[in-house]
Formats: sequence, C-alpha cells, structure tokens
Amino acid sequence: MSAAVLIVSADADLLDDLLRLAAAADVEAHVASDVVRARSAWRDAALVVAGPDLGAELAGCAPPRRPGVILATSDPDGEGLYRLAVDIGAQDVAPLPDAEAWLVERMAAATEPPVPGAATVAVIGGRGGAGASVLSATLAISAAGRGLRTLLVDGDPLGGGIDLVLGAEGAPGARWSDYSERRGRLSSVALHDSLPARGGLAVLSWHRGAVEPVTAETMRSVLDAAFRGYDLVIIDLPRQPTDASVEALAAADVTLIIVPAEVRATVAADRVADLARRYTRDLRLVVRGPAPGGLKADAIAESLRLPLAGAMSADRRVAAAIERGEPPGGGGPLNAFCARFLGGLPHTRRPHDS
Repeated sequence: MSAAVLIVSADADLLDDLLRLAAAADVEAHVASDVVRARSAWRDAALVVAGPDLGAELAGCAPPRRPGVILATSDPDGEGLYRLAVDIGAQDVAPLPDAEAWLVERMAAATEPPVPGAATVAVIGGRGGAGASVLSATLAISAAGRGLRTLLVDGDPLGGGIDLVLGAEGAPGARWSDYSERRGRLSSVALHDSLPARGGLAVLSWHRGAVEPVTAETMRSVLDAAFRGYDLVIIDLPRQPTDASVEALAAADVTLIIVPAEVRATVAADRVADLARRYTRDLRLVVRGPAPGGLKADAIAESLRLPLAGAMSADRRVAAAIERGEPPGGGGPLNAFCARFLGGLPHTRRPHDS
C-alpha cells in the first residue's frame, strides 16, 4: 500500500464508519484520537479525514494548510459545520451515509501511486476580439497532431462557443450543462468517453441558448479528471475572472494573454494581466499583429511587465476558414507559433508516447 489516510476523531461511532470505508477502499488508515497525534501526521498523510468532535481543538492549533482535507460527519445539519470546515482547512464536507461512496473513491484516489498528469495551458484575451479562442483551438489542434491526447475546454460562457471554431458544434457528446450538478471526483474515463472528440482532440463547450454558470467545484472536478486522463489541457477563459475561471488559472502551468499590437489593446490588457497574475503562476504575453502604429512586441511586453512568449502576424486565411466551419490549420504564423510554444512546453510527453 502507498501513503496512509489519516483519520482524526475520538468519536467511536464515526471511527467505526470511517475505518469501514477505508477497508472498502483497500487503503491503510491511521487514527489520531487527539490533536497532538494529528499534527505529527498531518503533512505526510495521503488524505486527512477529520470528525467534528475534534474540529474546534484542531482549528485552535492551526495545522498547516494542505490539499486533501475532508470534514466527515454523521450529523450534516450540525450547527457551524461549514464554518468548522473552513477553520481546519477542509476542502470538502462528507455527510454520512450519503457521501460514503464518494469518500471511498477519494480515499482510493489519494493513495494511488502518482502518475504523470496533463500539462495545462490557459489562454485569455487582453481585450475583446484579441483572438484567444482561435489561439486556444489552434494550440489544441497542433497538440493533437503531435499525438498528444488533448482536451480543449471552453471556459467562457459568454463567448461564441469554441466548438464553432473547430467546426464541431454539431458533434454528439456532453456539454458543460451535463456536469452542472457534478460533485466530487469525476472518473477520467467517464469524462473522456462522454465528450465530443475528433482525431485525438476532445472538446468541452456549451449548449446553445441560455447558459448555466459553471461553479468552482464543477471546474475543479472536470480539470482534475482531465489532468488524470489527458496529456494536454487547453482552457479558453474570459477576461473577467469568475469563480470557475479562477480555479482554471490556479490549475494552469502556463497562462497566455494574447494582445493585439495596438496602444488601446495594451492599456486594456494591463488591467486583465493585473487580475490574472493574482491567480496564475506563469503568465506570458503573445502579441498579434499587424501593428498599425508600428508598436513593437518587446515594447508591449515591457509595458505589461510580462515575458514575451511570441509574436505573430495576422493570417486572414484563419478567419475565413472559421467562417466556413473549418478548423484553423495548415501553415501560417499562428500555426508556427503554436509549434514553437508546444515544443518548449514541459510535461507534454507521457509514457505511451515514443
């Protein structure tokens, strides 16, 4: 067995339930019936499942913040339960017995041996019409052409629909609304099998008509499954952060902000970049020509205080292809940039690639 699950509780009935669930998940479980023992094992546990009986005492000793903390309770209507979860740094509350199957799956997943996960790239437009969706789609097409299992995620509910950029709006498969009620861990196989796909490229976009907002929890669940099931995830995001897009920015290995080579676009992009850099670890600039006033890419990068990932000139063939319902592809400056960027992106090769 791999790293153990830490159960923090002195409630005999709750302990019986949690140990039974650990046995069902076939994982090793260590019990800490007091806060001193809990703190000593807190960092190294694969997953921490705490009961509310020790929650207040645990919160008082301020354990280090870490992912993978769950508050489990047999009294989901207990007073102050969600406040207690926040105080101990729990990301989820598991009401028993309703959440037993979910908790078994979380225990099993937490103790699985680590596997290489997908590289994740977020793309944002510095202003409206900057070309973020086209860049996202072309990156995804280029990656799939390299043999990478690629998922293209439309994270902008008010965009035109990235499936339209691919010419795949009529393809059968799940859309965001099919995951709107999703809670907890999503199987990577189930995600892969449910989405529209073509030539190694899967896409998650929106149904036409009214759009239901995606919650942060839903975005987190989908991206977690994508991380386990794909080689590369490309996420097209809105300029104004939402709870869901903040989750995506935090998950991204690299975030690209694409900015037309214009003064007003640069000023607008400065505001967008200020918001994005709060949440993402690696923000880079892509400059799209033409430059009507001769504004150079290096000058834009200096103004925005961002590293320059690349610059490209406009290609009218791309816009014409999209209007005809054809995905962007072939040669041209956009595809050349995508090839260079993907070639320098770490973690895009998996053991199945040769």
